[in-house]
Amino acid sequence: MITNKNTFSKEILKAIFKLVVAGFLIGYLKQNDLLIAGLLILKIIHNIYKEIIKPKSNKNWLLLVGMLLTGFGGIVGETWGVTNGYWKYHEVTRELPLWLPFAWMLAFHYLYKLERNLIPLLKEQSQKNKIILAVILALILPAFGEVITIYLGVWTYYWPYQLLGVPIYAFICLVFVHMLVYTILHFVCKKYNIKDIVFN
Repeated sequence: MITNKNTFSKEILKAIFKLVVAGFLIGYLKQNDLLIAGLLILKIIHNIYKEIIKPKSNKNWLLLVGMLLTGFGGIVGETWGVTNGYWKYHEVTRELPLWLPFAWMLAFHYLYKLERNLIPLLKEQSQKNKIILAVILALILPAFGEVITIYLGVWTYYWPYQLLGVPIYAFICLVFVHMLVYTILHFVCKKYNIKDIVFN
């Protein structure tokens, strides 16, 4: 199924390393949500410059659309969850930390970029295999990042049936948001004849 297992493993390890760094950063700075928000905004600006502003051609506007959709969907979900008492953020003066929408936006970019790097390494780059890859990555990696921040006291889930502090419902929600955005972007690409290795 994978053409170059060595490169595939390196990409996964790089992605895990980035997740660990982000998780520890949020965990240790959790009391200063404004600072975290500022750092994440700078990272978003960097990503937009690199993928949209800097290139002379092939400007990746899908990246911006995906980040905005994921940021919006994430905040809707966060508001619903916190309001209903399904989870709670700690050591901040407000119910929802300021950095949340930006973390959701970067989560989209993180998974999109990883998939963009991994798909060329698949022997068969069919839509089915791309969907399987997207579901597996969305199921495991965001939850792994959550485990780090949960154990560093950023928030607590109150849903039952947990695995390392992350409830089964959260795994399902993470995959749902990710795949919903991907489905929307797939149809955008189809309608406007946009070529993208992840969404076509």
